[in-house]
Amino acid sequence: MQPKTLKLKAGLTAAVLLSLAACGGGGSSGGGFAFPTTASTPTTTPAPAATTTTPAALAKLDGVAATGAAFAGATVTVVDQTGTTVCTTTTDASGAFSCTLPATTKAPLVIKASRDDQTFYSTTASATGGIANVTPLTTIIVSQLSPDGNPASLAGAIQINPSSVTTATIQTQVAELVAALKPLLDALSQGAIDVMAGGFTANGTGQDKVLDAISVSVQPNGSSANIEITVKTIPTSDDAAPVSISFNTADTATTPTLPPIAATAVASTPTPAVVAALFDRLTACYALPLTQRVGGSGALAQGGGAVNDTTNATGTAINVIAPACKTLFLGDDPATFYSNGYNVGRDSSNNGSFAGIFRQGATGVKFERGNFEFVRSRGDFVLSYRTVDRFGSTDNDTIIARNVDGVLKLVGNNYVYRASVRPYSENRELVNTPNFSSFTTGYNISIDNKTASGTSIFNKVEVTSPFSATKIVFYPQSGLSFLAVSKDGTNTAGQVVSTSIVRLGAEFQNKANAGAVSAAETGVYFVSPNYTDAQISAIQNQSVWQLEFFPTGGSSVIQTYRTVSRAQTIGEIRQLAFVQATPVQKAELIAGTSATGRFIFGVPSVGNPNIIDFSSEGNLDAWMLPEGALAPTSFSVIGRVGGLGSASFNDSTGLSGTQRKAIIYCSSQGNSDLHCDPTLTTQYANGSSFHLLDLGARSSRQVEVSKKLVLYKLQ
Repeated sequence: MQPKTLKLKAGLTAAVLLSLAACGGGGSSGGGFAFPTTASTPTTTPAPAATTTTPAALAKLDGVAATGAAFAGATVTVVDQTGTTVCTTTTDASGAFSCTLPATTKAPLVIKASRDDQTFYSTTASATGGIANVTPLTTIIVSQLSPDGNPASLAGAIQINPSSVTTATIQTQVAELVAALKPLLDALSQGAIDVMAGGFTANGTGQDKVLDAISVSVQPNGSSANIEITVKTIPTSDDAAPVSISFNTADTATTPTLPPIAATAVASTPTPAVVAALFDRLTACYALPLTQRVGGSGALAQGGGAVNDTTNATGTAINVIAPACKTLFLGDDPATFYSNGYNVGRDSSNNGSFAGIFRQGATGVKFERGNFEFVRSRGDFVLSYRTVDRFGSTDNDTIIARNVDGVLKLVGNNYVYRASVRPYSENRELVNTPNFSSFTTGYNISIDNKTASGTSIFNKVEVTSPFSATKIVFYPQSGLSFLAVSKDGTNTAGQVVSTSIVRLGAEFQNKANAGAVSAAETGVYFVSPNYTDAQISAIQNQSVWQLEFFPTGGSSVIQTYRTVSRAQTIGEIRQLAFVQATPVQKAELIAGTSATGRFIFGVPSVGNPNIIDFSSEGNLDAWMLPEGALAPTSFSVIGRVGGLGSASFNDSTGLSGTQRKAIIYCSSQGNSDLHCDPTLTTQYANGSSFHLLDLGARSSRQVEVSKKLVLYKLQ
């Protein structure tokens, strides 16, 4: 490791029975063709009668994969009792699929539909064809039938015990689930829903209307699965608790029943077609060349809009000229949009709502996978979605829209400050002291450290969580782009740690190490006492957080945030696959930091710049992606301006889905941030160091998944 360019070398019963589709066959009854003979001549034995047999038609299995929205483009696999994959196909744009089953197929069958980081399951006790839908509700049934609660385990389990999946066992689970959903089904006039084999279309009617109105999570923990069903009702206020039920596959009690639900509480659910149309319109806007999206005259320095299609523009909502872009917003006017302290626009620091409209690099971005998540108290819809840029990079996020005469229009959250609350699942690998590697869980309370004249505008931010009355306090730090959490609520030395993560619990990856992670990792923040997995699983997916901002010299402002998913339990996190450093890269990390527990920069220079080049020797890959792991979309580092105890800093860069190495340049957070060289401003200053690397991603369920490579050593 060199001290300059830091090259990191280193009808529920009969419906389950699927219909038989076959043709009858048969042969002749004798006769044949006999040659004439004389009476005195013995006749020869006549040839056997010619027979014709019409082969039985092969069984055909049809279904629809949907979450409410069609699960389009998903890979469908069907596995039979013997473990043989008897069909592989892809769902069409409406989520429909069809499989012709071989004559050798043996029931029961397990059907899986996978796309991106989401997988749903179904099952049938028949191999003779019919309908088998794949939805979040059928996934619950499969999870309940699986011996360890993991729906992915059922295909293996029926090879050992095929009698565990029969018409009767499926019927029992379906009847129990429908009973639990009865208040919702009655509200939607869908009391006769056929969960497993009812024909439907992903168009917001019939069974799909039920799927649109709920959010389902099935989270295996190694021995069972935690299940939650949340109804997307209109809340009385933004901090109102969601309507939901939760249970575990190991529970012996009857599945809890939803409380009474008024039809008016779920009447405004947008159809999948309406949601999809919004994201199609967003894609159409970004498909336009930059000069067609953003008009104006004059130089960029004057904020006059786009001068060509290859140079980023600055400007405001008035510069958005394309009808395809303007009509996205309420009143067909981008100026009506205000979110996280910004109107539509882009300044020279890339600040602004929908700044991508002004950036040439955003041309060609596709918006897809739109899904209705929940309703705000004003009736606006929160939608999740995925973006894919022209280089193949993907990301997941949420957006707010309002129904205007059957068309969704974008509206902002009308909040003054930029912040977010998302569940956080972490694989924390201490490369120099591996016995202390751990899994942690919690929430990332990301609060943008907004500055004015190089100084933070905040005194502090107080956070009220859904699980404790005690406020969690965050403070600005000079070198950090986010506000950092305080252990004791005060802004005193040693108490404010360089993290925005509120960790609820943790376990060492080595189960033989029975100590408390919070006792070993004193430099990170844990709630005290730590939460157990049972306590974490009791937190609702749509939990509500309140953030109170205290700007310097101003009145406090309260903003409320509702999550899409809860924090995962440690048992659930242990089932995840994480991105990993390559063996060569890990060896280089250890070789370069085993003595000091950090990389330290020397004197910067043009020829040998102080940057972070995260690649293995020979410009080879720094990380690899195991099957099932999310591809990281960001790479960041945490370090210090000088030695231990000095001010902390963070720097980061975005990643494409195919990227396996990255470079980070130094970026100053303000006048008092000294970790960058004052002359060569994109290089790190002499003596600056870093001790933690983070490869992060965000799932479609808005869970932030982090792989940490920790360089410091614990004793």
